[in-house]
Amino acid sequence: MTLDPDLFAAGPVRDARFTVKELWSEMENIPPEDPRHQQEFLHRQMNEEINSLEISARNLTDFKDADWELRLAMARQCWDEARHIVMFRRCLEARGGRVGEYPVLNFQYRIITALPSLVGRLAVQNRSFEAAGMDAISDGIGEAQQSGQADLQELLEAQLADEVHHVRYANEWVRVLVDREGARATFALVQSVARADRAMRAVAGDAVTTYPVAEDLRREAGFSEAEIETVRRVTGGG
Repeated sequence: MTLDPDLFAAGPVRDARFTVKELWSEMENIPPEDPRHQQEFLHRQMNEEINSLEISARNLTDFKDADWELRLAMARQCWDEARHIVMFRRCLEARGGRVGEYPVLNFQYRIITALPSLVGRLAVQNRSFEAAGMDAISDGIGEAQQSGQADLQELLEAQLADEVHHVRYANEWVRVLVDREGARATFALVQSVARADRAMRAVAGDAVTTYPVAEDLRREAGFSEAEIETVRRVTGGG
């Protein structure tokens, strides 16, 4: 199946170690009871962190005239994502995994870099994908703690602190850009979120996983009570 080029940009380059798939159904999707499940999860997350680094770097190159403070925040995100990649690789290899052992998806990069506006990219990457990531990471920390995996718990706690910052700066700057540009930025934001939703459905179908909404973290990251309630209603997370 070829994904709609109106919704997806070309994928990032990967070296010969990686097998790149386009659809969630093409992945191995190893069930939780399989001992390989966690290694596949760590491998997939490592690649998603690579995607996040690549997206933030593209934002810097694609929007050279953005406010200096915003460019500085995006550059810091590149640094954070680079550390996350190293941490996930370390946990993967500590469990006997290796880079390239499982297929990867580059859907985040392909969806977000297809969006023409910076306000749209911040809304999708940071306010949507990374905000949902806060919910997932918060849930994962509890699982790592219960299973006695101290290294994974430490990784997720460090990642979560960074994700809160990434979502917060995006919330702040989306509001600045909407206030400054008015209807044009609002339209770009709404259109971008709708396009990303259609693209996610094309990639994942019914396989999207939701987690309990981490309300306190979302407040810390700058979401309003109305926005948190909307997320809770849409995802069914309480």
